[in-house]
Amino acid sequence: MPRFQTYLVGGAVRDRLLGLPVQDRDWVVVGASPQALLDAGYQPVGKDFPVFLHPETHEEVALARTERKTAAGYHGFAFHTAPDVTLEQDLARRDLTINAMAEDAAGHVVDPHGGRRDLQGKVLRHVSPAFAEDPVRILRLARFAARFADFTVAPETVALMRAMVAAGEVDALVPERVWQELSRGLMEARPSRMLDVLREAGALARLLPEVEALFGVPQPEAHHPEVDTGLHLLMVLDQCARQGAPLTVRYACLCHDLGKGTTPKAELPRHIAHEARSEKLAARVSARWKVPADCRELAALVAREHTHVHQSGGFGAEARLRLMERCDAWRRPERFAELLWACECDARGRLGLEDRPYPQRECLLADLAATQAVDLAAASAAAIARGAQGPEIGRAVRRARLAALTA
Repeated sequence: MPRFQTYLVGGAVRDRLLGLPVQDRDWVVVGASPQALLDAGYQPVGKDFPVFLHPETHEEVALARTERKTAAGYHGFAFHTAPDVTLEQDLARRDLTINAMAEDAAGHVVDPHGGRRDLQGKVLRHVSPAFAEDPVRILRLARFAARFADFTVAPETVALMRAMVAAGEVDALVPERVWQELSRGLMEARPSRMLDVLREAGALARLLPEVEALFGVPQPEAHHPEVDTGLHLLMVLDQCARQGAPLTVRYACLCHDLGKGTTPKAELPRHIAHEARSEKLAARVSARWKVPADCRELAALVAREHTHVHQSGGFGAEARLRLMERCDAWRRPERFAELLWACECDARGRLGLEDRPYPQRECLLADLAATQAVDLAAASAAAIARGAQGPEIGRAVRRARLAALTA
């Protein structure tokens, strides 16, 4: 029989205490060496520190460890594992008190840092000053704030995060980890809280200065009762969550109005030609954080076309056809549908207008369906029969689509 002890740790313990479904279970083994686990039938995986697969459940099990900061950034750590590393030492290296609890096989909770207290008080609090050694923890905390929207961040944790930002720790983050945490935060129940926390810590201005620049920028009250462009963005993101929008739509909404942060003061509160500026800034953000192609492409499209979609209720058939042509709607119908979804979230992410109808989405989807139903082969054949060649055949197809919209 193995002499080591295995504990359930982290988020699984937290979520069980909150009465939430447990998605992933993390385990820590105390009092064992790598050889002892191998002898017990565990299979080794991982490179940075010893991780094993349980011989029966195949769940990942990590040896209890401590860590020491050796360089700036996320990768600057040295790990130490040994049979004499205690459970309390392992929990002490974790980020938040609510994530620094463990549970033994009998269901007894080990809570050396007051995680239960902070769950009851709905507080996000760092475990120790070692929090400052890993800048990813700022993003993780912001993501947890988006998940647990009724939790507040402890004042001392806010102060510590601000000190980390001032020390340049955030500047050492690698794009892959930033995108991983931002994308997960966007998919939480209240993505606006992630931006709120990053702003309070001073990290938003370093990670997403284009978004930071939106706060305090006015818009015409007739269209935006909330006035402030940054507040509008927060409302749009929460509207995305309310509608269960996918990541592509949520990221596009994050970037859709970036150009308003660069509107000359003399032109405020109007934002003439902000769409083109938004498209360029969205491309800059996407390149900085190596955003996946599907998110990057939709963000550019929404930035460029969202105003036209909003105005499409007053367009004639020719203008609606041009809109669909610019959006490559027939080759990319799913992306066109996501564009319309993002525009609906934009229109309803406004103070007092959260539930207003948005007929543009339904109407343009109907337009797409009508033009998709056009028999392109027949239209091409008829044009060829009339002697048409090359571009003229394409124009005949376009006329057929326009006729479908007119009808």
